[in-house]
Amino acid sequence: MIRVVVVDDHEIVRKGIIAYLQTDPEIDVIGQASSGNEGAQLILKEKPDVVLMDLMMDNGTGIDATKLVMQDYPNCKIIILTSYYDDQQVFPALEAGAFSYILKTSSADEIVSAIKKAAKGENVIESKVASKMMTSFRGASRKPHDELTEREMEVLLCIGNGMTNQEISDKLYIGIKTVKTHVSNILAKLDVHDRTQAAVYVHKNNLLKQEG
Repeated sequence: MIRVVVVDDHEIVRKGIIAYLQTDPEIDVIGQASSGNEGAQLILKEKPDVVLMDLMMDNGTGIDATKLVMQDYPNCKIIILTSYYDDQQVFPALEAGAFSYILKTSSADEIVSAIKKAAKGENVIESKVASKMMTSFRGASRKPHDELTEREMEVLLCIGNGMTNQEISDKLYIGIKTVKTHVSNILAKLDVHDRTQAAVYVHKNNLLKQEG
């Protein structure tokens, strides 16, 4: 039997969820709360296996409650069940220790499935939320020089080696005006003011070593 607590400040929503959960023989709803603070106290007292936690509530948000619970009961599997999936809610909730994140647009069966998976140690991240997470991860892992074209990278490495525009022109067999255009684009993409800062960027990011 999976012991569950439901925390949501909308009474109709909360009672509707509970009514459906009670039809499943594998789930035992042992308590409910209408605010984050009330929910945290109830969870720490009853020690449920899984919690369905709303985010935006008065008297303590779902994020606040999750943080409180995780401090003293880290094994609790908290499923955020909300209408929100913007960055200001998703990442703080997951950082607070939420185990799964699903939306209230999910079907009743999907919510039950998420509860059963949580009890087995399998988390569920709603597809829209997962997409945001991947986009954020890719953005965080990219460097400014990743935006350079292959030719711009060649010019940047030449700058890193202390070469003048004429020397770059001779080495890469391109016109001096083309070199200047590449340099301007490089400075803009790296968000640096001059060639010296671009050279510093090259060495700071070990780009010459990577080239070798």
